[in-house]
Amino acid sequence: MDAWWQCEVPYPFVPQEVLNATDSVRASLPNRYCDPKIAADLFEEVIDEFLLCDDLGLNVLAVEHHAGINSLLGANPLLVGILARQTRQVRLLSLGTLISLRKDPVRVAEEYATADVISRGRLEIGFVKSGGTEMASNNANPVNNIERYWEAIDLIKKALSHHDGPFSWEGKHYTHRHVNIWPRPWQQPHPRMWSATGDPETAAEVGRRGMVHVLVLRGPDGTKRAYAAHRKARAEAGLPKATTDNFAYAAFVYVGDTDEEGLRVGSKLLWFLHTSLKSAPQYSRFLPGSAPPQAAPQIYRTAPRSGSSGVMSAGQNAARLTSLGAEQAMAQGILFAGNPDSVYKQVMNFYDQVGGFGHLSLVGRSGFMTHPESEKSIRLFSKEVLPRLREIKPVTVD
Repeated sequence: MDAWWQCEVPYPFVPQEVLNATDSVRASLPNRYCDPKIAADLFEEVIDEFLLCDDLGLNVLAVEHHAGINSLLGANPLLVGILARQTRQVRLLSLGTLISLRKDPVRVAEEYATADVISRGRLEIGFVKSGGTEMASNNANPVNNIERYWEAIDLIKKALSHHDGPFSWEGKHYTHRHVNIWPRPWQQPHPRMWSATGDPETAAEVGRRGMVHVLVLRGPDGTKRAYAAHRKARAEAGLPKATTDNFAYAAFVYVGDTDEEGLRVGSKLLWFLHTSLKSAPQYSRFLPGSAPPQAAPQIYRTAPRSGSSGVMSAGQNAARLTSLGAEQAMAQGILFAGNPDSVYKQVMNFYDQVGGFGHLSLVGRSGFMTHPESEKSIRLFSKEVLPRLREIKPVTVD
């Protein structure tokens, strides 16, 4: 099993009374509350933490979000370019540029190819469907967002793998008369591709396309359901059976010297849930095109009704997460915290519950966690947990 460390570079230093008064901390909060000096210090600390991961052999993962305190990483390619040059040995996953919000997927392909060359073939490409607030902050139309997502992936894939001169693209959502990117990527035909999604429909599409499938904070039931849809669609497409290397899971992770320290410091990670997920209802629940049709009757409720299909929109999942305490988060496989032995056991228990996965993404810093606290967890995880996880080899899953 591989592991990937990530930090979204959140900005928690906003007065509570301001947070209470704003309708959405992920869309509407004025940026006058962001001190550039504090932001620069945060970037410096987190980049140093990424470089510590490189020293210790722990893969790294870069994200992107817009217009909110949950993340200062509004331009994923900038961080990916920095890490491509400054790291030396670990693999780098971009998870990733919000491609359905970008007007030109070919530019995204150029950015990925450049980063792959700079890193000398250590890049992995992860695609993420944009969230509700990011539709507004990027002036994007939520209707047909999923269609744009898959078409953008197709165009990026062809741009990365086509080496015989210019080609034209006449799609439903994108038109490009002249595609001929330079440089071509280091890895041939292109870097490995991932997709982060939890609903059964897009999970199935990930399976048909043979991409690595990552679930983020979904817990055992949602993760198992999505993995099953992936495997079924993959089989129907005539592809070889999936192995656990096709699947990934992202959770909050903190390793301390003791269980008490791990839980005490690790609980700081839940700031991401309790504060930074706050969105106005029109962004999180009522945005057209943001959920599959069969989930629409549940959009006006805070959670699926008992006996429903179990399909949960991203907004509903966020609403479920905002009320979780540390013990609840651990019980639901959203937080793995404790001493090294405890964290390893928690990860493996979740592994068994969902039928196995080959990649663990560690959301390792958030909220008011300090730089020394973050570095301590990185060191303990890399030295005492990661070697045991790497002994778990890929297996075929039915």
